Amino acid sequence: MAHKFEVYKDKAGEFRVRFKYNSEIIFSTEGYSDKSGAKRAIESIKKHVGDAETVEIE
Repeated sequence: MAHKFEVYKDKAGEFRVRFKYNSEIIFSTEGYSDKSGAKRAIESIKKHVGDAETVEIE
């Protein structure tokens, strides 16, 4: 699979999500106090990303 979400614990002990495409990190989320918060973030991204508009900033 060329793309995936990863849930990991950072140095501060918070859970974060990063999205990787072809082993490159595309984005990371804020920290969550528990793993379930990070998993909810993934579900929210999956649910809403298709509706995101594209904005060009010049």
